[in-house]
Amino acid sequence: MNTARVIQEELIYSYEQSGYAENPIREENPVIEGYFPKQKQMEISIKAMAIRKVNTTLCGLLGVLVVLAFVSYYFSMTHELRLNTLNRQIIALNDENAELETNLERLKSFNNVDTRMTQNNTLQKADKVIEVQAINSDVTVTPKKDFSTPFNWAIGY
Repeated sequence: MNTARVIQEELIYSYEQSGYAENPIREENPVIEGYFPKQKQMEISIKAMAIRKVNTTLCGLLGVLVVLAFVSYYFSMTHELRLNTLNRQIIALNDENAELETNLERLKSFNNVDTRMTQNNTLQKADKVIEVQAINSDVTVTPKKDFSTPFNWAIGY
């Protein structure tokens, strides 16, 4: 039950004396404090937020791709090193193979010659060996005379 009766003019007069407007909320001190942009600024800020989200998404994607590139480069380098070592081993085996092939060809040719000689009996072993005494000979060897003059080499011009 409200027993206090205030005349409307006294109420307006008391507000005007104390610095209030016709409503009891003062204009200098709003009840809610903060930054509240107007509609155009809000549209711009929504656009900026969308651009910021797209940029952060693209930066994250770029970072993932850079990390992926480093990882793939690492694996490609390890595979290249492995291929280089295998290449060196293959070259060494090929050189050894070529050397073994030449030795095999040489042995085959000796074997072929030996089999042909045994088939045709062109070389026969001696049945007995005869030893002969050395004879002193009186044959003298005369040295040849060189009639050409030696060439004198000139050093310089």
